[in-house]
Amino acid sequence: MVPLDLKFRHTIILLRRYSSQVKKVDISKVLIANRGEIACRIIRTARRLGVKSVAVYSDADKNAMHVAMADEAFHIGPSPSSESYLKQEKLIEIAHRSHSHAIHPGYGFVSENADFAELCAKNGLIFIGPPASAIRKMGVKSTSKMIMESAGVPVIPGYHGEDQSESKLAEEAERIGFPLMIKAVLGGGGKGMRSTLSAATFREQLDSARREARKAFGDDAVLLERLVTSPRHVEVQVFADQRGNCVHLFERDCSVQRRHQKVLEEAPAPDISEELRDRLGQAGVRAAQAVGYVGAGTVEFIMDRNTKEFYFMEMNTRLQVEHPVTEMITGVDLVEWQLLVASGAELPKKQSDLSLRGHSFEGRVYAEDPANAFMPGAGPLLYLNLPQNDQHVRIETGVRQHDDVSVYYDPMIAKVVVWAEERRKALQTLDQVLSKFHVAGMATNIEFLRRLVQHEAIRRGDVHTGFIPEHENQLLAILEPSKRVLAEVC
Repeated sequence: MVPLDLKFRHTIILLRRYSSQVKKVDISKVLIANRGEIACRIIRTARRLGVKSVAVYSDADKNAMHVAMADEAFHIGPSPSSESYLKQEKLIEIAHRSHSHAIHPGYGFVSENADFAELCAKNGLIFIGPPASAIRKMGVKSTSKMIMESAGVPVIPGYHGEDQSESKLAEEAERIGFPLMIKAVLGGGGKGMRSTLSAATFREQLDSARREARKAFGDDAVLLERLVTSPRHVEVQVFADQRGNCVHLFERDCSVQRRHQKVLEEAPAPDISEELRDRLGQAGVRAAQAVGYVGAGTVEFIMDRNTKEFYFMEMNTRLQVEHPVTEMITGVDLVEWQLLVASGAELPKKQSDLSLRGHSFEGRVYAEDPANAFMPGAGPLLYLNLPQNDQHVRIETGVRQHDDVSVYYDPMIAKVVVWAEERRKALQTLDQVLSKFHVAGMATNIEFLRRLVQHEAIRRGDVHTGFIPEHENQLLAILEPSKRVLAEVC
């Protein structure tokens, strides 16, 4: 068997040798295999580039904003995503019926599905994303970590082996040392993850993680990792073309999370030196090149809050929800780059051409009740007053007043993205914009977000993944609806 490091170097040589053979193709119509704000966001860039857009919609989305915005729209099935947006053969059928040249998956649904990427290729359609091989390599945590080690990307000490016997896992846990994290190999979204502080609780937490992994993913294989007790979540935006070129567009900090779900994102990450920023970016590029990546991707790292040591966590082989903060600090339209690279074009910029300017934050406004364990809401938006977009403010939404927030999908109402020359000013701007964001008809997390951005620790940049639980009492104090919102509804 050829060592992984030799395979990695051989892949890079081949990419460079055959990059001149990549042919450009015309993408003049794209089917968007998604819904909501990301579908609307892709449509806007496609329209600016003169590319026709084709929307798909379920029963619940027949009057949705993305349907109204697209040049064409096709019904895809009943409201549940398993019967509509996840129906791969139906997406291919509609792509052919609409004479689309490519399919953009957005994020979620089929965006990281290697089988769907292959299905597109078999049917003569361009999948606007990485090759199926890259999705598969990065989709299995144990495989991806071995590849990363070979490519010189820092990997947290752990066990990623095939022997899943309880005795072997217990032995490896003792070798790694406690505290440690147990993770489902096929995990995601925090499912199949358990932390254990000592050998006394290891077997109990292992059984719990395996049960959840088996239920969620149909596979109870796990890996073990040393637990970073005061972690930050820092990720690097990478972009590669079909000609062997790869760049990074700096980093984002997504440490402020609730139950492993991101709540507040920013770019660049606070308290990061230029030397550390460069090492993070280079590690991200090496990770992408190691799997022959093409398109937009995000390499996620866990960083020790105190020592600033960082380790590879996983790679999201798609566009991220929080990609706008990177666009705000670099001036790059990542969806435009996706369309260009998918057509066979070279990356528009080299690494030396890229620079960051200012600071950007993104807060996600959800129909949910923070006072009631963040219970998601559903129903009509009786009143929706959005702040105005300008050069410093960007509201990404897929709903309008009187639209329904459906029980079938994610209850996000909008992403509020802001930019300023320096970090504290960007936080102030986000707070001001959130104060002008009014919703009636259901509970939202707007006041929770405002308390978050007003917190002095956030203003200092003292962020970590346990921030919300640590400050729960301050952030989740009961708030009364504003008189203005109530008056506007009446």
